[in-house]
Amino acid sequence: MSLLPIFLNLEGRPCLLVGAGTVALEKIGSLLKTGLKLRVVAPEARVEVRQLAREGRIEWVQKTFEATDLDGHFIVIAATDSAEVNTAVYRAALERGIPCNSVDDVPNCDFFFGSVVSRGDLQIAISTAGESPAVAQRLRWEIDEQLPEDLGPWLAQLGELRREVLAAHPRGEERRLLLHELAQREICDSALCATKDLARRGREAAVAGTVYLVGAGPGDPELLTVKAVRLIEKADVILHDDLVPAAILDLALPHAVVVNVGKRCGTKSITQEEINALMIEHARAGYSVVRLKSGDPLLFGRAAEEMAALAEADVPYEVVPGVSAAFAAAAAIGCSLTDRNWASNVIFSTGHHAQSHNRAALPALEDATRVVYMPGRDLTLLAEEWMSEGLPADLPCAVIARAAQPDQSVVHTTLGELGATAAAVQAPSLLIAGWAVRKVEEPKLLEAAARLTAR
Repeated sequence: MSLLPIFLNLEGRPCLLVGAGTVALEKIGSLLKTGLKLRVVAPEARVEVRQLAREGRIEWVQKTFEATDLDGHFIVIAATDSAEVNTAVYRAALERGIPCNSVDDVPNCDFFFGSVVSRGDLQIAISTAGESPAVAQRLRWEIDEQLPEDLGPWLAQLGELRREVLAAHPRGEERRLLLHELAQREICDSALCATKDLARRGREAAVAGTVYLVGAGPGDPELLTVKAVRLIEKADVILHDDLVPAAILDLALPHAVVVNVGKRCGTKSITQEEINALMIEHARAGYSVVRLKSGDPLLFGRAAEEMAALAEADVPYEVVPGVSAAFAAAAAIGCSLTDRNWASNVIFSTGHHAQSHNRAALPALEDATRVVYMPGRDLTLLAEEWMSEGLPADLPCAVIARAAQPDQSVVHTTLGELGATAAAVQAPSLLIAGWAVRKVEEPKLLEAAARLTAR
């Protein structure tokens, strides 16, 4: 038997149900959900059927079935306990061209009731063409357990976006692809919802043949910019730093090429020249390329070298700023890097360059907040250098590991104790030093304030 699976709109349509016993009652519940007008013909009826008739939800005609009862109806269901009556109903419906279902009587059926899993407007119907309703029910239970409960509300939101897209974007392949992409995304209530923004703007973010130097932030996907999310979700190729977590990479399209081009603890898996060559190669092949960098691409991200290589190769590129790890680390300890009472300067450096070989280039400003990226584990030499330049041993320091991520950790110490305490902090970490950190006793704060005021 070859069946066409279809979903009928029965809202307001007249439907005839012959029978008002137990089998018929089971069908009434499913039928009423569709909004049809249900007439029941039967000489006797169960008490539940009578109650539905009194409430006006159905019409019960207390009589035996006659062929003329079919006239004017859209579909008919024969659900009596008499095979002869059910057969008569089916033959009369066949003569009038009215689709008929005769319950548990496969030869006398034009259509079958599926076993249905529902989530709002989402319906999954399972049919075995009457061979085994029990199998259909078992499959329905299994599917029902696997489907998220919030599919219905999500589908309603998606429907609203689809109508916006149909009204705002012209018919064509681009609109079709946009609708398919929306169907793969989460939708939130925020005005900054990236999915809603995509529906309004269309699939314009990632341009073929262009390289985007994108800041991935400190690792928390919620700290990505809206534009960064849109580009990651559209990219054909993503070349990412080693520290970019899976939660961010999971935003990529299923077919996107995702390559780790980072290094950890000084160990390189690929040279900078090879990274440049990959960006250029993929862009020239007509792909949109996202060079995904931890934090902000313009802060210790070797963006200058990559921009120079792209410009020399005449490959268009764009820089998309990100939230720097310094800001995430400062937020983690509740520190303003430019606290007006304690810090009139901020100095950014890496662990490799923080130990100043040219003191004129990095003056010993006690009223500065110093931020050191990738400080390393042994900070003894760094502490000694800073103290030799005139910074006090009681200068507050904080070492923050994996800032803004679930396993974030913070160690508070002083410059004099920095070498002894920082070794326990796991990488990747960041050092913030200065009176703005203020994890010290009040007497030390007063003493430091006096020194700064005297200057």
